[in-house]
Amino acid sequence: MKHDCHYHPGDPAKWHCGECQIHYCSRCMPDADTRQRRALCPHCSKAMRYLGAATEVVPFWHRLGAFFRYPFHTDPLIVIAICTLVPVVAPANLVGILIWLVLALALFKYTYAVINHTAEGHLKPPAVSVAFTGSGFDIVILQLLVFVLMGGLVASAAMIGGPILMLLALAFVVLALPASIMVLAMERSVGAAVNPMNLAVLISRIGTPYFLLYGYLILLTLASGAAQDFAVNHFPFWVAQPLAGFLNSTFTLILFHMLGYLLFQYQEELGFASDIQDETAGQDTHQRDRSARFDADLDMNLKDGNYDRVQSMLKEALKRDRDNALRIGQLYQLLTARNDTEELYRYHPRILGWLADRNDGEGIARLLATLVEAEPGFKLEDPDLAVRCARALYHRGQFKPALRLLQDFHKRFPDSDQLAPAYLLVAQTLANGLSQWEKAMAFLTFIQKRCVSHPLHEQIATYLQQAENREPLKGPKASFSVQD
Repeated sequence: MKHDCHYHPGDPAKWHCGECQIHYCSRCMPDADTRQRRALCPHCSKAMRYLGAATEVVPFWHRLGAFFRYPFHTDPLIVIAICTLVPVVAPANLVGILIWLVLALALFKYTYAVINHTAEGHLKPPAVSVAFTGSGFDIVILQLLVFVLMGGLVASAAMIGGPILMLLALAFVVLALPASIMVLAMERSVGAAVNPMNLAVLISRIGTPYFLLYGYLILLTLASGAAQDFAVNHFPFWVAQPLAGFLNSTFTLILFHMLGYLLFQYQEELGFASDIQDETAGQDTHQRDRSARFDADLDMNLKDGNYDRVQSMLKEALKRDRDNALRIGQLYQLLTARNDTEELYRYHPRILGWLADRNDGEGIARLLATLVEAEPGFKLEDPDLAVRCARALYHRGQFKPALRLLQDFHKRFPDSDQLAPAYLLVAQTLANGLSQWEKAMAFLTFIQKRCVSHPLHEQIATYLQQAENREPLKGPKASFSVQD
């Protein structure tokens, strides 16, 4: 069965908790150790079963084109070329026979390596060196023993039960041959590869797709035979021999790749787990990220409706890192959704700072309205924050909230170095936003008289001239002033 993540429907599950009976995807388990296949359930802290790519692998009948392209990658092409062309130029003596035998063993070994490689999640072919180095040549002898034992099974059936039992035994052997090859490739055991119970269990667990694959394999075998027959009958012997060998090797690799992919596709049913190795490299660093684990827990608790728990988690996170913009934003969204005015009031300085950094004038206006409703006559006690918020409001066309925020600024913060920028902002709001030029000039005159030592003082004459001419107030660029 193919399972989706409990919390992210449509995303394939990677982990399953047998205790909670919950499936999780990679987003839910960013700190899981996929290499060691270890992870603890976020709910019960019990060890979970790793599903690998079992729930996301594309069915083999959707990858027929990829199967036929498989032998034409560089590594298998080199193996096929060596094993096909070298015997052609080898001497026609005992040395030539030995060369042919060694290369045949190498090709046979490579085809079985393809099954293992594919079943482990590698959709690219194994390296050339796999065919000619290391151990694994014994697979040829094991496969020969399997064929001998299967032949013995058919012969024994003929002796014990006559032609009918022999035909039944032969039919089972022919039907189970792909399953036998897969078991031998994975377990390297002749006993397991000829055990009727083993083969029957594998076929039953895969189900109908096994017979669909079997049909494809028959068609492949017939196509390979027809192509080789065509080569032999229409080309000279010196061309036909390597061409027939090339075609035979190519179709064999396609066949064995399909068998390996069937194991990979039905890994959950067969009791093992593999990932798509060629596409998942380099993800472990992200998976170890603690903030990703925190976000995953937040996401799951939100979807479970544990809003109190989420709020508590965010408040604890802000105790450890009070200015974390991500957590402030998440807390603001949660408190707004819950209409928790009390907590919004408690955290309003940090939330307003976060909104000001995002230039979210509409959000600031909504929050200020909420705070005024909770406490009539509410005023910000931080002059810097008041100017930042007013600036964001001004730029988003929220002129009246900006003016209310800076009302009586000189009385509330007489010694603040933000006095000049605050009243310049008021002047610009009155002039540019509300076309109240006389009031704007009054504030500019106030700055000119009261803020003589402030760097903005030098620009006030320019602003006054613009106000007299009913021009938008746009002074020289300055980091501490507001420009349109």
